[in-house]
Amino acid sequence: MAISGEDQGSLRTPPAPGSLGGAMAAHWWTLALRGVIAILFGVIAFVSPGALLLSLALLFAVYLIVDGVIGLFTAFRMSHADGRWWFLLAEAVLSLAMGVLALAFPAGAILAFVIVTGVWALMSGGFLLAAAFRFSPPHGRLWLALGGILSMVWGVMLIAAPLVGTVVLAWWLGAYAILFGIVLVAAGFKLRNAQG
Repeated sequence: MAISGEDQGSLRTPPAPGSLGGAMAAHWWTLALRGVIAILFGVIAFVSPGALLLSLALLFAVYLIVDGVIGLFTAFRMSHADGRWWFLLAEAVLSLAMGVLALAFPAGAILAFVIVTGVWALMSGGFLLAAAFRFSPPHGRLWLALGGILSMVWGVMLIAAPLVGTVVLAWWLGAYAILFGIVLVAAGFKLRNAQG
């Protein structure tokens, strides 16, 4: 008797408990929750794009200032241990200066945020793609790989055209977040189904 493709899928073995796929299947809901949060964030980006980007730019400025303060503390603590501590000091001062400039000129901070976000999307997508190929057996592999590819494509678009405009950027961010969220929710439920 021939077995249909759907029946063959139900005969697959569930992910091994000690494997990456097994761990992801056991915590499938965290992937789905990340997807729901991403979808909500995407909807906010479409409804209020300008406010979203200004908020992100100001948050980026605060991050730089906090990072600079912590860097100063670290540099001074290392001054007795290593003769090259001034590299740490220079990096901390640069972070502080950029944070103050970002607070004073949030439009410039938005451009910096766009570039940083593009780099993050490329790296995040690469890690997600690599994780997809480490699944054994491959439950949810296609969805995770698709999420990684979407993230990398979005990163390339941001880096290639950082001055495209705040509204368009926010819409890109919203569209990416919604698509990525849908993919994560689908991957989460695929992993949940693979457990049983």
